[in-house]
Amino acid sequence: MQLQINNSPFNEEQIELLNRLLPTLTEQQKVWLSGYIAAAQSAAPTADSAATLQDVPEAAPHSQPAGPAPSKDVTILFGSQTGNGQGLAEDLSQKLKAQDYNVTLSSMDDFKTNTLKKVENLFVIVSTHGEGDPPDNALSFYEFLNGRRAPKLENLKFSVLSLGDTSYEFFCQTGKDFDKRLEELGGERLYERVDCDVDFDESAEEWFEGIISALNKTQKDVASNPQVETPEYSATAVQSNYSRTNPFHAELLENLRLNGRGSNKETRHLELSLEGSNLQFEPGDSVGIYPENDPELVNKLIDEMSWNPDEEIVINKKGERRSLRDALQSTYEITVLTKPLLEKAAPLSDNNKLHELVKEGNEEELKDYIYGRDLVDLGRDFSPWNVPADEFVSILRKIPPRLYSIASSATANPEEVHLTIGTVRYDAHGRERTGVCSGQCAERAELGDTLPVYIQRNPNFKLPEDPETPIIMIGPGTGAAPFRSFMEEREEIEAEGKSWMFFGEQHFTTDFLYQVEWQRWLKEGVLTKMDVAFSRDTEEKVYVQHRMLEKSQEFYKWLMDGAVVYVCGDEQYMASDVHDAMKTIIQQEGGMNEQEADTYLEDLQQQKRYQRDVY
Repeated sequence: MQLQINNSPFNEEQIELLNRLLPTLTEQQKVWLSGYIAAAQSAAPTADSAATLQDVPEAAPHSQPAGPAPSKDVTILFGSQTGNGQGLAEDLSQKLKAQDYNVTLSSMDDFKTNTLKKVENLFVIVSTHGEGDPPDNALSFYEFLNGRRAPKLENLKFSVLSLGDTSYEFFCQTGKDFDKRLEELGGERLYERVDCDVDFDESAEEWFEGIISALNKTQKDVASNPQVETPEYSATAVQSNYSRTNPFHAELLENLRLNGRGSNKETRHLELSLEGSNLQFEPGDSVGIYPENDPELVNKLIDEMSWNPDEEIVINKKGERRSLRDALQSTYEITVLTKPLLEKAAPLSDNNKLHELVKEGNEEELKDYIYGRDLVDLGRDFSPWNVPADEFVSILRKIPPRLYSIASSATANPEEVHLTIGTVRYDAHGRERTGVCSGQCAERAELGDTLPVYIQRNPNFKLPEDPETPIIMIGPGTGAAPFRSFMEEREEIEAEGKSWMFFGEQHFTTDFLYQVEWQRWLKEGVLTKMDVAFSRDTEEKVYVQHRMLEKSQEFYKWLMDGAVVYVCGDEQYMASDVHDAMKTIIQQEGGMNEQEADTYLEDLQQQKRYQRDVY
């Protein structure tokens, strides 16, 4: 059957294209296309795209100087897994707007690559995920830039802010890759790349100041803008709202152990009061907690190094002073060793073994030593240390906040936030070790105490705008946390879309987190389906990906109906296995080969129908 212009809403050119395409499609391709169209109709722009994309203010009118002036147009692209990169990009956007720049702000996966050649000033803010990989929403742009279709960028000025963690081998690798590639394509570095560790606030602010200063120097109409003449750029005044740099001290209202007696795990359910904070969040967001080190570990370190705990030291560039014990407990990271730290420590020690360990060629030996050890081990293994305490402490980085997926809906629980925290405990090198934040919450946080917290928005992990859109949630262990918030929210708004939960843990009797709530939601129809996998209850270990494969046909039908798939939890094993299971389902049920299945999954991510919150 041929389309005609008088019986369709298409124009003549579109009809010609459709009449050429439709007869060539296989049945499998037609099914795939119908699912794609159904999803596109049910999907709406996310808060991420609505709030940040193509945010171009109207430039204030002013007379133009003779001849071509340097462009006041600036493009900021961010790639962010947890939201840190997006938050920094938004901060930079506001600072540039305040200086009369025209700003286009976009996540990398929403940026139209065919406009890149027209960009004159580009600032890239990107994190590194996993083992040196780009975050999910940077992957498509990363591949484009490193592919054959990448354009020459001779007119581009750029700078890169790279976020990472020095405890990982490929520190800030994605940012380094972008920086190198933009230069290879002909771009000119306006300001040197800055690589940030987990305590990135000061480094990011210095980068902001550097690029704005460099931009201002390129402008020919300096005299017409007094702001531009300011030689030193000052940061925007501290906002009244609480934030990462100004956390709210939230009172602990509840602290329950979720696991039953005899469990190998300890999972805590925390309820914190946000009363008076005006902090806002949505399902899918996270809470950042600034923890404190265990006082016993601090005392061990002080004893090992023969330091005076009452000695006052400077802890920041503002000159703030604290006692050594207080600084080690509340300010500095002492539980993780990194290669950069040992390289800085070596000149402070007379121990030849440390000097040998950090030499080029001993990378594997260094990596083996770092794993599972802390600053107490370092102090003990490589004495004597012939430097004062303040000099040694100056090489340490600040305690990074710990991010936890929010396990509650603000609609259902106003002025509260609930968290699900797995307590980290292990033995290594002759000592018992405990996670910094999880240990504090499990052992030392009493009801009525306060924890310094802030909200970390995660625009890449959000419920669909249309409450009738079906959702599939895959979250074993503490990965169930955001899906508890999803269910609370959907219950409150009376969402009619189908929902399917895959949950896994070790034992049904001791580790079924929030079991009563899941069962109530199932009974009341808030949750449509639930499949569980308790790996230690059967002779052969069964995980969530196995349950997915068992329901392969139904899983694929939900995808064809436009379902959004969410995955939360361990990245290294679980998320990879779940991805492979989805790929297998698509190949089997959709009749696709491996390449077609990969493309299908990439399309799902591009449509925001495959979202991951993995760590």
